[in-house]
Amino acid sequence: MNRPITPRLPFLLGGLIAVGPVATDMYLPAFSAIAHDLHDQSAPQYSLAAYFAGLTLGQLTQGILSDRLGRRAPLLAGFVIFILASIGCGLSWNGASLYICRFLSALGASAGVVIPRAVVRDLADGPAAAKLLSKLMLAMGLAPICAPMLGAVCVMFISWRFIFFICAIYGLAALLAAWRYLPDTLPPQRRARLRVGAVFTRYAEIFSERGFLTHAIIIACTAASLFAYLGGTPQIFEGEFHWSSAQYALLFGINSIAYIGYNQLNPVLVNRFGIQPVISVMTVWQVLCALLLLALALSPRGALPLAAALILYEAAFGLLFPCCMVGALSRHQAHAGAAAALLGTLQYAGGAVAGLGVGVLADGTARPMALVMLGSAALAALAALYRPRLSFQPAES
Repeated sequence: MNRPITPRLPFLLGGLIAVGPVATDMYLPAFSAIAHDLHDQSAPQYSLAAYFAGLTLGQLTQGILSDRLGRRAPLLAGFVIFILASIGCGLSWNGASLYICRFLSALGASAGVVIPRAVVRDLADGPAAAKLLSKLMLAMGLAPICAPMLGAVCVMFISWRFIFFICAIYGLAALLAAWRYLPDTLPPQRRARLRVGAVFTRYAEIFSERGFLTHAIIIACTAASLFAYLGGTPQIFEGEFHWSSAQYALLFGINSIAYIGYNQLNPVLVNRFGIQPVISVMTVWQVLCALLLLALALSPRGALPLAAALILYEAAFGLLFPCCMVGALSRHQAHAGAAAALLGTLQYAGGAVAGLGVGVLADGTARPMALVMLGSAALAALAALYRPRLSFQPAES
């Protein structure tokens, strides 16, 4: 049964989840400065890989902890780790120290990525959950718009190190807000009591459920496209097209605004057509947009047509993520934390594979990014064909 949701809660949860884009997007414009300062051209890419590795491992741990201990305690502890590790990133003296601190910061940030999703599943299901997730995405939407612009300002006028001090300040604000305003939505009588062996059994059970698996594959493949975009566009626009870091940050902000706009269409489309038709249409849309990107990458059309195609692609990110999250978590209310953790792990694993693919195929053009995005979109569309048909109660207005 759905519980009352206060108007403040979606904005609080969105602010907590925003720790992810704050910690990732803000330092994308600083890649060149980090490589120069640490005398290691591969340091930025390796630090990003370390961050994704920490998110992958941390989410598995946070899901089980939140199902066992409740939502609040693991979340607060995670933000403490994130704050301390972010300060360490700002003080790092070489590549290795940066990688270690980025890994630790991701372990802490994973609590902010996983637990708010579990809170959503504690409170709602079906269209009601999709509506709540869309409000949550709107609340967190300012982070990917403002973060790269703020990072570019830090690089130009202060230092890339100050980016991580800002991350620590944001983590402190999130910690205080969660401590003051977030209730524990998992009562003691519903908390899991699992041994270590049972933890792996629980994950295997969740993974084997067809509804979870197919929707999780769609999310992982869509995330792969997103991370191919994150990993590929700095080199494409700053390298191939010689844009400044400020121009790239502006493009990133415009794409983020488009993402928010598409995301806010989600409740309207879900209420009008249902979750399943939205998923079906958008997986096909994702393939068409990837084909357009590849066509532009293979022809000398310039930066602006490519940027426009990326804005069209944002519709898949804005509409597929909330709908597929609902589909994946719908049958796992009793262990929503573990299911959300496994979902997040697969999502960032898809991102890691996509980042590796873009790096291996890199040739200074948009072709590697477009190829990875097309392959990911095709797999998502294939998974959509095999997902079970789920039925939900109508959302409350």
